[in-house]
Amino acid sequence: MSGPGSHDFRVVSSKDVYVGRILALRADEVAMPGGGTATREVVEHLGAVAVVALDDDDRVTLIHQYRHPVGRRLWELPAGLIDHLGEDPVETAGRELVEEVGLAAEHWSVLLDVAASPGFTDEAVRVYLATGISAVDRDLLGDEEADLVARTFPLADAVRMVLAGEIVNAASVGGILATHVIRSSGASPRPTDAPWVDLPTRFAAREQG
Repeated sequence: MSGPGSHDFRVVSSKDVYVGRILALRADEVAMPGGGTATREVVEHLGAVAVVALDDDDRVTLIHQYRHPVGRRLWELPAGLIDHLGEDPVETAGRELVEEVGLAAEHWSVLLDVAASPGFTDEAVRVYLATGISAVDRDLLGDEEADLVARTFPLADAVRMVLAGEIVNAASVGGILATHVIRSSGASPRPTDAPWVDLPTRFAAREQG
């Protein structure tokens, strides 16, 4: 018998439970260390990006957006889904920044990668830092974008909102705090082509198949 930390959790069998527009639910039978198997339900996701758009005065743009699963509007970073397999996530980030808040950025870097809830989903979010901000025309593409409220906050106020529980979206919490660390410590973000080990591909690959 192998020691702790060396077991191969191979998938013995797998079946789809539900396949929707932006996610799928599958049930895997996984080989367990004790010799048996266990069912692991996995939500497959397209993956997403979020953007800390920081202006020259250290102000960050947040949106107030309705989130149906929690039944209320949340303060969040501009964000969006990666549309298709092989799309460069930084291109997704630039598109979403324009569509949601009418901003463009001259400089981009990677702040952090967030595994949303790895106990049941492969959803992951790459959070970018965007600087050299300028306003551009914003086209409303649908009902959801039409309801968005965008507001600019000093970074210090956004940090306070995180610590007060007023910002709870995981990628937004991480992105705001990471930006604060970079600004206060002099740490450097990663380049936009930094490897993204946990970028989801399985759901997007279904469309290719």
